[in-house]
Amino acid sequence: MAAFPKDFLWGGAFAANQVEGGAREGGRGLSTADIFPLGDRKKGGCFDRSWEQILEAAEDPDDSRYPKRRGIDFYHHYKEDIALFHEMGFKALRFSISWSRIFPNGDEAEPNREGLAFYRSMLDELKRHGIEPIVTLSHFEMPLHLTLAYNGWTDRRVIGFFVKFAETLFAEFHEDIRYWITFNEIDATVHIPLTGAGIVKEHTENPEQGSYQALHHQLVASALVTKLAHEKYPEFRIGCMTTKNLKYPATCRPEDCLQCLQETELDAFYTDVQVFGEYSYTVRNLWKKKGIRIQEEPEDARTLKENTVDFVSFSYYASLVTSAEGAKKEKVSANLLVGEKNPYLEQTPWGWQIDPVGLRYALNQMYSRYKLPLFVAENGLGTLDKLEDGKVHDDYRIAYVREHIRQMALALEDGVPVFGYTYWGCIDCISASTSEMSKRYGFIYVDQDDQGDGTLKRIRKDSFYWYQKVLESNGEDLE
Repeated sequence: MAAFPKDFLWGGAFAANQVEGGAREGGRGLSTADIFPLGDRKKGGCFDRSWEQILEAAEDPDDSRYPKRRGIDFYHHYKEDIALFHEMGFKALRFSISWSRIFPNGDEAEPNREGLAFYRSMLDELKRHGIEPIVTLSHFEMPLHLTLAYNGWTDRRVIGFFVKFAETLFAEFHEDIRYWITFNEIDATVHIPLTGAGIVKEHTENPEQGSYQALHHQLVASALVTKLAHEKYPEFRIGCMTTKNLKYPATCRPEDCLQCLQETELDAFYTDVQVFGEYSYTVRNLWKKKGIRIQEEPEDARTLKENTVDFVSFSYYASLVTSAEGAKKEKVSANLLVGEKNPYLEQTPWGWQIDPVGLRYALNQMYSRYKLPLFVAENGLGTLDKLEDGKVHDDYRIAYVREHIRQMALALEDGVPVFGYTYWGCIDCISASTSEMSKRYGFIYVDQDDQGDGTLKRIRKDSFYWYQKVLESNGEDLE
């Protein structure tokens, strides 16, 4: 296998809304993530709420009912947690900056200085420990006010609010942050519109068209932020990020292969726009068939074309199978999508299929298409961990990560320029889909249950020491 580059960015990743807590502290406003109560994993999680439920949550002073409002209290534990990341040997930490901590409503004239001060302190701590920050501007946590007053990204005015948010962070932290990602899993806007774009279906005449319109606004905003960065901060590297929905044809029947090709092309268009600067024929044909008409301003085409990204990042957790007879097949989930079950793969307790080879496949596929440096922004195993005698023996997580790193090394050997890997949920955090703690990803166990009870003590799992060894050897020692 190829050796990893000496400057390879090994580390971990999380989102502000899943770890920070402090929802009422430091001048922060509520975000869209803060309206979701504890869900039922048997029902596959929840990314949507009715207008009535949103209003009820927005007015509810009982924060204990909404797990993302407490997170794992990273807001008060960040120094301890960053010290643990340093102990593991992190070269990089990918995290998001909470929009509602900087602009509590999203549309204010001036930023919240307390919010900026928190991230200044956090960045200083990262710098002190030699950890490179990789910052996501929008990770499922837009200010709730923008949903209530504008129906989220369906309103073009939100573009300006987002650009101002980015401009504020760039000006404040340009000496500290080189790598920026505009939107986390931008395809979520179509798959889970409330979570991805703050869209309330009841207030959207045509929800599907509304989702694509919101997506267009996000893509324009991403391009404008990229333009700003390239003009004022040439040292910045701006990336896009998508869910890598890797799919295999169920058989070699031409119909199955064609189905897989068509779905793969449609899944790729989100990144296509940010790399090539224009919409693919695939999505424009889809819109035509469905009667979807996107309102595009005259300047949008040029904005998209002239302001493309410097690198491509993605999340990869599982693969799916697809066929021309999909309706008749057994279904499983994989992050944001549902597809057919692969009989050759094992599954996690949450039904996600474990496919390390798929990561090598995905890296080759994406580099062949985009010819840009690639960054594995998310990859990880969420499952049930047991704390026994003060320890967590998670050999299953070690096995999962080991095989994915091996496949990443093989992709490097194939000639794919991968420059970083940040394991998702490097410390246990609140689940994005169900707002539970039971689905644990971390190398670090956090003593907190689904109801928020516990000491919040941080405990090193067996995988902590294993990942420490991997990073110390720059990916050579995987045993």
